[in-house]
Amino acid sequence: MSMAAPTNTRTVVEELLRRIGEGDPERIAELYAEHGDWKLDWPEAEHDRAATPWIRHRSTRADAAAHYRELAEYHVPECVATEVEHILIDGNDAVVLGEIRQTARPTGRAYRARFALRLTIEDGLVTRHHVYEDSLAVAQAFEAENP
Repeated sequence: MSMAAPTNTRTVVEELLRRIGEGDPERIAELYAEHGDWKLDWPEAEHDRAATPWIRHRSTRADAAAHYRELAEYHVPECVATEVEHILIDGNDAVVLGEIRQTARPTGRAYRARFALRLTIEDGLVTRHHVYEDSLAVAQAFEAENP
């Protein structure tokens, strides 16, 4: 039985969060517009792209799928948890507030990071995905040991 694509902002956001929780990058990406505005709040000059390659700006649905694949590749799947505390809706815009708990696969270090996710939904698809998170917590978890 197939369901019609959701168009209500809250419904799309809740479906996106559900799919992220399930972890299938292709199914998650289906909720993104073919072209969109995807940004991560990260100090560009200090970003070690080799250690955290998923942290970069994106612009396409294929980029969205790649983001979720890379995110999964660099984290221990059994040690992932996200607590969504609030979903705020204003027309086509939504803000999701919460905390992620993950473990960096390369170092084995667990971390917690507060986040705010700003989304815009148009015609049932995500057209804006801006993430604001505790980048220091993420960076420290992926930091190589000092020799």
